[in-house]
Amino acid sequence: MGKTRLASILGERFNARLLLEVPEENPFLPLYYEDPDRYAFQTQVFYLLSRYRQQQEVHQLDLFQSMAVANYLFHRDRIYASLTLSDDELALYEHLVDAVSENVPRPDLVIYLQNSVENVMRAIRRRDRGYERVMTTEYVSRLIDAYNRFFFHYTQTPLLVVQAANLDFVHRPNDLEALLGQLDSPPAGTRHYSPMSVGT
Repeated sequence: MGKTRLASILGERFNARLLLEVPEENPFLPLYYEDPDRYAFQTQVFYLLSRYRQQQEVHQLDLFQSMAVANYLFHRDRIYASLTLSDDELALYEHLVDAVSENVPRPDLVIYLQNSVENVMRAIRRRDRGYERVMTTEYVSRLIDAYNRFFFHYTQTPLLVVQAANLDFVHRPNDLEALLGQLDSPPAGTRHYSPMSVGT
């Protein structure tokens, strides 16, 4: 299971407002995979502004929904930006991030689903999105390495790192319940969770 499925489950379980990033809504994404050098900046800026607009909804939570769950971390996009943008584009992108970050609410908890290259490639093939068919094992490996570096140094909020390679929340309900049990006592800093450690 990926981050969107888990976010949907958490949103339903906790009656939370669900903030979902939908890649298909980015008109530049297919163009990026065809010509990365030309469309990387437009792709990143569209994601940035789309996420910013969604994050403003968190300020409008009401008595019926006092919590929000998202399938992305606002600042996570810096991972992609660092891999895809030129130095000049990255500097401008960072200025844009800094300009809007003050108005972005800080999460109470971030869950990082750490997975293997093989599982990610399998998920890409299963989704069968046309623009993703050009993604190579080498690219996915670089992306996972960048994610791991990012979260290794991440200290802005409590972080739960989940070894997700052997988890199946859909077909093994105990996997989901064991993970939800980790949320009963959220980490103050960073905590690692492996399904083997709780006997599931």
